[in-house]
Amino acid sequence: MLGRYTMHRGKRPAGDPLPAGARQDTRKHTRHVLRPTAELVQAYLGAPGDAAWEAFRRAYLELLAARFAEDPAPFEALAELAGKGDVWLGCSCPTRKNPDPSRCHTVLALGFMAERFPGLELA
Repeated sequence: MLGRYTMHRGKRPAGDPLPAGARQDTRKHTRHVLRPTAELVQAYLGAPGDAAWEAFRRAYLELLAARFAEDPAPFEALAELAGKGDVWLGCSCPTRKNPDPSRCHTVLALGFMAERFPGLELA
């Protein structure tokens, strides 16, 4: 199963325990195959709104498609891992600048993975 979770700085809120399973940090500063670029994130967070989200969504999905076309192996490995157990994609959303977690790259990443790997279970 593949899902998303919110990463917190410092102590986690009492009502938001860490999910069981493998947790992977997919934020912009990581080397994860599903990370967005810093430029994409900065452009969206610089003036968040519907138009900025649509531009981010389109560019991020194009980025993932290009990475997949160049080397599908990391995506396949993630799908295989998620087929064997729970894997959680971590990000800091919701944040003050982006309070809506449905406008998080991890939501788009889950959709991307589901399209490429139809048998993949999503949380």
